[in-house]
Amino acid sequence: MFRNQYDNDVTTWSPQGRIHQVEYAVEAVKQGSAAIGLRSTEHVVLLALKRSSGELASYQKKLIKIDDHMGIGIAGLTSDARVLSNFMRTEAMKSKMLYDRPLPVQRIVNAIGDKAQVNTQQYGRRPYGVGLLVSGYDETGPHLFECSPSGTVFEYHAMSIGARSQSAKTYLENNFDSFSNASLEELVRHGLQALRDTLQQDKELNIQNTSLGIVGKDKPFEIIEGEALQKYLDLLGDDVGRTRRGGDTSMDTSDQPSSSTPGQDDAVAMDTDN
Repeated sequence: MFRNQYDNDVTTWSPQGRIHQVEYAVEAVKQGSAAIGLRSTEHVVLLALKRSSGELASYQKKLIKIDDHMGIGIAGLTSDARVLSNFMRTEAMKSKMLYDRPLPVQRIVNAIGDKAQVNTQQYGRRPYGVGLLVSGYDETGPHLFECSPSGTVFEYHAMSIGARSQSAKTYLENNFDSFSNASLEELVRHGLQALRDTLQQDKELNIQNTSLGIVGKDKPFEIIEGEALQKYLDLLGDDVGRTRRGGDTSMDTSDQPSSSTPGQDDAVAMDTDN
């Protein structure tokens, strides 16, 4: 009701108790290609679907290394992700210089949440239009967090964000019980199958459009792309069944990019489909 009267800035509440500018930022995350994270007792795996703006363009970077024990997957505006990743790297370096230890994952995630929340409360600012999946391994074990533009932070055993992420969530929920004790190869295979469920029907995962990030006990964060990724894609074998194809495709409509909402064209321009 009278939506346009209450979406001019981030400090105005609607009569329904909503802040529309924050909701628009959350929609920008849904415009980005999918990113998936899942963890076992020893490893955390990130996977992301890379996009290219055209035949002559390179694929956008979707996984970013923060420190030896931490990395992030992004969905949304890549320029906003660059700002937040630089902030996280600075905080990680400060921890090493001042305390001579790696930055605890929980601490940096809370700092990101506080930084994002400030932009939802002050006039003249806009929320960050990017969602983050933060993976890390510290002295308390493996961690996987989601950071949203609203400033909320949650820890997960498995999570997906971005376009058509509901299909991946369905797969992760159905196979969640096997993640905790899974080997690294099994964890990667589950992640690839979940990521494949977010693809359009005429698309397939390949070494160009897929990124893999792994961190774990005694294993520094590593981004695997290109030819090195092929052995992991081979884990999928001949299984071409997808939960999205076999089930109700209506579950994905909430994550589809919408051209009817004002101000979303910029998000598409920053992170577009092939």
